[in-house]
Amino acid sequence: MAGSEERRVLREVALLTNPTAGKGRGARARAEAMAVLSRAGVTVRDLVGRDRMEAESLARAAVAGGVDALVVVGGDGMVHLGAQVVAGTATPLGVVPAGTGNDVARYVDLSRTDAAAATRRLLTGEVREIDLAVSEGRYYATVLCAGFDAAVNERANHMTWPRGQMRYNLATLAELRTFSPLDYVLDLDGTELRVTALMVSVGNGPSFGGGLRITEGAELDDGLLDVVIIKPLSRLELVRTYPKLFSGTHTTHPQYEHHRVRQVRIEASGVVSYADGERFGPLPLTVEAAPRALRLLC
Repeated sequence: MAGSEERRVLREVALLTNPTAGKGRGARARAEAMAVLSRAGVTVRDLVGRDRMEAESLARAAVAGGVDALVVVGGDGMVHLGAQVVAGTATPLGVVPAGTGNDVARYVDLSRTDAAAATRRLLTGEVREIDLAVSEGRYYATVLCAGFDAAVNERANHMTWPRGQMRYNLATLAELRTFSPLDYVLDLDGTELRVTALMVSVGNGPSFGGGLRITEGAELDDGLLDVVIIKPLSRLELVRTYPKLFSGTHTTHPQYEHHRVRQVRIEASGVVSYADGERFGPLPLTVEAAPRALRLLC
């Protein structure tokens, strides 16, 4: 990943944890991260909110208090929370992966299985400026899903078993039974497009859901959003195509369409979008690129 780089000395960090991430992996990763940081002489403000609102409030107070970095322990949902706090500020965000998808960690080659190794990477102090996407003041780092992919996210978030990528695979198979194509109205940098599709995805980065590379080719520092349209497929064809999402080779399918824009407005009836694995909001939505909005410790 290209982009503006610098190094930052870490003397004091806020460590914000989702202890329930990854069925308890968050709590274990927190302990490992704290041990690594303490051995390195870094002062740690240990933050655990009772809910999302309290966690964000604690993080904002720590950043306002002048910590050198906000480090989140958890999955892409915790990155999402952290981005709301530090986007547009000089405070960098660090990630210790401990969630289900961990796509932001994939973007920057952080270990997704060894919390201590991921924390040691943060101690190098290397900061890279990357883009975010933003809609009505709310940021996301990975992909906004608005269709079949959002329905899969919704189902997966209500499943307690299994862990990891297999949860998304099973949710996909379950959603196949009932999902029907949707009618969309898109505004792509001022050009209107009406299309019937299974999904419309808006990527800041190339993947979501644990490595599903739906917006293959998306760059984190090009100042653009990657809008991917998957037009109607039969259930059998979707099952055949699904494995290609992990390698990004679905881009040659005739029902695939890709646009790069600075802004997109998406309209469709009855769709609740997801971004970073979190409920983002009902359509219609306007999403804009936010160039170099996040300083990422990686």
